Amino acid sequence: MIRAHALTKRYGGKTPKTAVDDLTFEVHPGTVTGFLGPNGAGKSTTMRMLVGLDAPTSGRCTIGGRAYASHPAPLTEVGALLEARAVHPGRSAYHHLMALAHTHGVPRSRVQEVLDLTGLGDVAGRRVKGFSLGMGQRLGIAAALLGDPATLILDEPVNGLDPEGVLWIRNLLKAQAAEGRTVLVSSHLMSEMALTAHHLIIVGRGRLLADTTVERFVRDSGTGSVKVVSPEAARLAELLAGPGTTVTSDTPGTLDVRGADAEHIGRTAAAHAIPLFELTPQTASLEQAFMDLTHDSVEYAMTPAPQEGAAA
Repeated sequence: MIRAHALTKRYGGKTPKTAVDDLTFEVHPGTVTGFLGPNGAGKSTTMRMLVGLDAPTSGRCTIGGRAYASHPAPLTEVGALLEARAVHPGRSAYHHLMALAHTHGVPRSRVQEVLDLTGLGDVAGRRVKGFSLGMGQRLGIAAALLGDPATLILDEPVNGLDPEGVLWIRNLLKAQAAEGRTVLVSSHLMSEMALTAHHLIIVGRGRLLADTTVERFVRDSGTGSVKVVSPEAARLAELLAGPGTTVTSDTPGTLDVRGADAEHIGRTAAAHAIPLFELTPQTASLEQAFMDLTHDSVEYAMTPAPQEGAAA
C-alpha cells in the first residue's frame, strides 16, 4: 500500500512555489489507481517524493509501511518508471538491466524474462541510444518489473507507444493488480484511464481534488446530457429552458439537454403534444468530467483556436 500524509513540497528562491500542498491519499493493492491532473498539478513531484528522489518540505509518504529508502532491496519492493530515458545511451538494453539486477541479486533469467515480456527480446543487444521513444518506454517498464515488486509507480507509461503497445500496457497493469499488487499510474490519456483504472486520485495545483472510483466520479460529475430529436425541437427548447438547464443544438431538429433528465423532458413534451423521435441519455465521459473538475486548476491555460471559417 502507498500512503501519503500531508505531503507538501515547496521550492525556494525569490518567488517560492508550492508544487504539492498538504496532499493526503492512499493507494490500495489489488486495483489500478489512476493519478490524474493538469500539467503542473504536482503529479511527477509527488511520485518523485514517493521514491525518495525529492525530499518533502513536510509530511511523509510510505510504501509497504516504510519509506522507500528504508527498504533493504527497493527494486524488489517498488518498481518505478519516472523517466524512461534516464539510461546510459552506450549500454545495451540487456546490460542496463543486468547492471540493475546485480545490485539486488536478481537472477540473469529474470532479465531475459522481462525483456521478452516487454517485447525487447530481439533488440536486447542494441545500444539504447538507437531506441525509439516507444522502445525506451518498454525498457523503462522492464526495469520497473525487474525485481517482481509488490508496488508499481509508473509516470505516463504509454507515452510513445503504438496502439498495440498501449493495449499491452493496459492488460499488463490490470494483470499486475489482479495478482494483488499496488499499481499507481499517471496519464494524460483520459480514454485510456477509463479503460484501465478502477480508482482515481485527481490533483490540481498540488491539492487533492478527488479520491474516488472511476464509475462514481463520472456518475457524480453532472456532465451527462440527453439527446432529443423532435420535429418541434425549437419549441421544446423554449419550454425546457430555465435555471440549471442548458439546451444546445448543433443539428436542426436535435437538442442536447443538460440539467434535466429524460423523464422530465418526456413529460414536458407529452404535456404540450410535442412528438419525440429520440430521447437518449448520454453518459458523461471521464475526459469531460475531468475537464469540468480541473478547469480552475489549469496552470497553463491556452487560448481556444479560432473556428474554421471564422474571420481572421
